[in-house]
Amino acid sequence: MKIAFIGLGNMGGGMAANLVKAGHDVRAFDLAPAALERARDNGCATFATVREAVQDVDAVVSMLPNGGIVKAVYQADVIDHAPTAALLLDCSTIDVGTAREVAQLAQDNGYAMADAPVSGGIAAANGGTLTFMVGGSDEIFNRAEPILSAMGKAVIHAGDNGAGQAAKICNNMLLGASMVATCETFKLAERLGLDLQTFYDISSKASGQCWSMTSYCPVPGVGPATPADNGYQGGFATALMLKDLKLAMAAAEAAGAPVPMGHRAEELYSAFDADGHGGIDFSAIIKTL
Repeated sequence: MKIAFIGLGNMGGGMAANLVKAGHDVRAFDLAPAALERARDNGCATFATVREAVQDVDAVVSMLPNGGIVKAVYQADVIDHAPTAALLLDCSTIDVGTAREVAQLAQDNGYAMADAPVSGGIAAANGGTLTFMVGGSDEIFNRAEPILSAMGKAVIHAGDNGAGQAAKICNNMLLGASMVATCETFKLAERLGLDLQTFYDISSKASGQCWSMTSYCPVPGVGPATPADNGYQGGFATALMLKDLKLAMAAAEAAGAPVPMGHRAEELYSAFDADGHGGIDFSAIIKTL
């Protein structure tokens, strides 16, 4: 397939490269010259504008920083410039309302569109092991699945348009809160005199086991290799976790849902980001405890 890929940052660059590996003809665009150079090195054709990249394609995939940019790009540069037969897939993490608004705009102009945010981080984007949460009709999901499968290990239909974004922000609220609890627990275990590897060996096989401990341990040298073993570099940046928590808080307020643990996690990550740690992995919040 001929696929336009819009947004070649930390996540998008690896995703586009995996589409090339799967045999697709990828037409890439990003504002950053360095990102375009990496895309060319990975086998993508690169273009100076979105409008050029989306011409005559079978699908458009986007990975952009926020809802405002997603809306602007689709409204101004994708709709009416890509063929109406092209499937539109936005993999950005944005608010549910904007995802539904852009999907409706696409539908009103004759396009099929799904929101398909991801879970897994930079390593999974590079390795092609992302999880996609897809919002759209059954027909659109069936069209999207082969494309997304080239970039991920799991492609799950969450429901109608916007459901993918709802699943993503709920998942990441759980991740943010569980990481704080995991960090607190390790620091408590340390103060109580427990060897942290021994505690990991126990808790990872007991009822306290969670992904933040067993797959993404915030303690260097404990469990499998994680960003903690690399000075908290790489992985999932604190600023991105904070973005997702803020989206979750806005959604919770709109839905009238009380989320005290999520709210506290958002407060803690806000403070951590304000102290200048937005660029390091979110598990580094253990340093503040």
